[in-house]
Amino acid sequence: MVQDRHMAVWNGCLKVFEQILEPQQFNTWFKPIRPVSIQENVLTVEVPSEFFREYIEEYFLDVIKKVVKREIGADARLNYMVRPVSVQPPMTYPAAHGQVPVNKTISVSTYSPASNPGPFVYPGTQRVQVNSQLNPVYCFANLIKGECNKMGITAGESISLAPGKTAFNPLFLFGGPGLGKTHIAQAIGIDIKEKFPELVVLYVPANRFKTQYMDAIVKNRLTDFLAFYMKMDVLIVDDIQELATPGTQNAFFHVFNHLHQNCKQLIFTSDRPPVELHDFEERLLSRLKWGLSVELQQPDYSTRLAMLKSRSFREGVRLSDEVLVFLATRIRSNFRELEGALISLIANATLAHKEATVELAEKITEKIVGEQTEDMTVDKVKNVVCEYFNISQETLLSKSRKRQIVQARQIAMYMTRQHMNCSLSTIGAELGGKDHATVLHACTTVSDLMSTDRTFRQYVSDIEKMLVAGR
Repeated sequence: MVQDRHMAVWNGCLKVFEQILEPQQFNTWFKPIRPVSIQENVLTVEVPSEFFREYIEEYFLDVIKKVVKREIGADARLNYMVRPVSVQPPMTYPAAHGQVPVNKTISVSTYSPASNPGPFVYPGTQRVQVNSQLNPVYCFANLIKGECNKMGITAGESISLAPGKTAFNPLFLFGGPGLGKTHIAQAIGIDIKEKFPELVVLYVPANRFKTQYMDAIVKNRLTDFLAFYMKMDVLIVDDIQELATPGTQNAFFHVFNHLHQNCKQLIFTSDRPPVELHDFEERLLSRLKWGLSVELQQPDYSTRLAMLKSRSFREGVRLSDEVLVFLATRIRSNFRELEGALISLIANATLAHKEATVELAEKITEKIVGEQTEDMTVDKVKNVVCEYFNISQETLLSKSRKRQIVQARQIAMYMTRQHMNCSLSTIGAELGGKDHATVLHACTTVSDLMSTDRTFRQYVSDIEKMLVAGR
């Protein structure tokens, strides 16, 4: 029937979206959309909120355009209606409130504490239910991917498709506090449990592993301790730099060898790279370097803003763009401080029955990051880029097409966009009188080169550090 055409068109779109998007993205951002009507080439759909509409337009607009035009025609248009609050069902967030599948019970060989079993002594067995210790909030759906963590997330998604069978074994994630190491590591474990429920996954902080080892020594149960850990299919050890004592490292060395040789997945996090683990035995250190080491960087402006939008949506709270931009600009060091500021702001506004304003956000952030530091300016970006490449500002802003000058100019545009709330036109005007299309092309080029050119990525990383240090 004609009146059902909008349903047929949208169902056709959904089939395509489901094929090309990740399941979490499809379930969170496309399933809640409802088709309302279609008139000629205009399809009207209903979305849960204004923020919902802004989010899908910001992150999925190109995909939506292509799919809708494929279903309706080249002149297709999409019109949005925001669902009235009175008819909205209670909002649920599967990503934040899901359940991690339970591990199967395993048989662990046990020995009498008084015995000293030889190679021909048949031990007893004990059925053990392993608590994975995974937090369902730390899933991939709740991660915001940016240049700062893209490699870690991509490697993690590859691992979850074939745990223990990729070149990323072990995976070693390192970086400063609050950059998402634990989140990514647990997200991998959660995704593996969802895809392979039969596998036994365990997340353990290194300090707990050390305490368990010492307890096993005192109770003469070291063999049971080792037998338990050697039964894991996926072992995630957080803050592995805590394994500084020789006895603990020796036990962990044997667990590592057994699991790695049997193609079990190993994932570690650390606050420093393997080369700086000075208190580690050389034989263990060399094994930590076997697989893939990934450094997590400080989040850039666009990633910080995306994280704030996502988290406020999960909390069911709508904050103004001015407040979100202020928080993303004010707090730059890590995700943990940024998230803490957002939750504190929401709590203060709710308990005091006040609106979450920029003024309130400023009071909250003063307690987290101290007094207001000097703001980033375009001149600062230009000075740092010129200093790094040893060129003058006149050269940077000139029409020179030399490769080094062009790259320096593009990096300056990219850094300005990441660190400042400026329009593309403003950035272009400040950096050589370029138009917004040129600035957008420059930012895209820098992002692409960072993914493919190690030397270029180092340029951007060095300049980022210089900008942060100069604040």
